[in-house]
Amino acid sequence: MDLDAYVAEHRGEWRRLEELSGRRRLSAAEVDELVALYQRAATHLSVLRSRAPEPVLVARLSQLVLRARGRITGRPRPSWAAVGRFLLVGFPGAVYRAWPWWCAVATGFSLLSGFLIWYVAGHPDTAAAFIGEEAAAELVRSGFAGYYTEFSAPTFAFHLWTHNAWIAAQCLASGVLVVPVFWLLWQNALNVGVVGGVMVSYGRADVFFGLITPHGLLELTGVFVAAGVGLRTAWAWIAPPPRLSRGQAVAEAGRSAILAALGLVGVFAVSAVLEAFVTPAPVPLAARIAAGAAVWLAFLAYVVVFGRRAAAQVPRWSRRAGRVRADPGP
Repeated sequence: MDLDAYVAEHRGEWRRLEELSGRRRLSAAEVDELVALYQRAATHLSVLRSRAPEPVLVARLSQLVLRARGRITGRPRPSWAAVGRFLLVGFPGAVYRAWPWWCAVATGFSLLSGFLIWYVAGHPDTAAAFIGEEAAAELVRSGFAGYYTEFSAPTFAFHLWTHNAWIAAQCLASGVLVVPVFWLLWQNALNVGVVGGVMVSYGRADVFFGLITPHGLLELTGVFVAAGVGLRTAWAWIAPPPRLSRGQAVAEAGRSAILAALGLVGVFAVSAVLEAFVTPAPVPLAARIAAGAAVWLAFLAYVVVFGRRAAAQVPRWSRRAGRVRADPGP
C-alpha cells in the first residue's frame, strides 16, 4: 500500500470532516455530509490500522473520527432533572427501603455504646487498661474538648468529611461480607463507650454529651445508614426473594447501595460543618444541641416523606423470558 498516495487521495475528505465537526451549527445537508464523511473516515482508519499502521497518522485520524462521532451523537449534558430525581426519589428511596436494617444497627449500636459507657464509668480500672491513667486524666482536662478546636474550622470540616465518608464507604463496600461491617461498628462503639465512660467517671458527662450531641446525631445516623444498606446487600445474597435470582437480588441491592453512597457524601458534609462550626461555637449548649437536633430531624423527615413516596413508585418485578421486567400489577 502506497501510504502517501492514500493520504493524498483522502486528505480533502478528512479536511472537510474536520471543518464540519468544528462548526456550531449545521444545515440538514451538512449533517448528512458529516455522517457520510464520518463513515468513510472510520473505514479509512480501519484500513490504515490493518495495512499501514503509521502511528502519527493513525492517532490524528482516530482523533478526527472521535471528534466527528461526538459531533453527531452530541455530548452528554448535566440534567437538573436527573439531579432533582436523585434528591427527591433515588437517595431517599434507597435509604427508606433499608430502614429496618439501619434502625436495627442504630438500636444495637446505641445499646452497646450505652452499656460500655456505664461499665467503664463504674470500673475506672477498665479505662486505665484501655488508654492508661495519665491519658484518661489528660482526656478529661483538655483532650476531649481540645479535639474540636485543635485545627481551623474549614480544615477540620474537610478532615471529618473525608474520614466519615471513608467509614461509610467501607461499610457499603464490605457489606456483602457481613463481618467487616460489624467490626467497624464495634470499633466505633468501643471508642464512644471508652471515651464517654472516662468522661462520666470524672464527672464530665455534661461536657461529653454536650460536645458529641450537636453533630453526632446526624453523623452516626449516616454511619448507621451505610452499615444497614451494606447488610441489606449481604442479605440479598444470603436469602434472595423468590422473584429474583441471587445475582439479580444482589444487583438490585447494589444499585440502591450506590445511590445511598452518593447521598451520604452530602450528609457527611453537613455533619462535618456541624462538628467544625457548631459544636465548638461559643453559644449556649441548648442552642448548639437544638441546631444539631433540628438538622437531624429534618434529615429523618426528608427520608420518611420522600422515601416513602419513592418506595411506593417502585414497580413490582416478575420473571419472563429469562429476564426481569417491570410489572405494573393490578
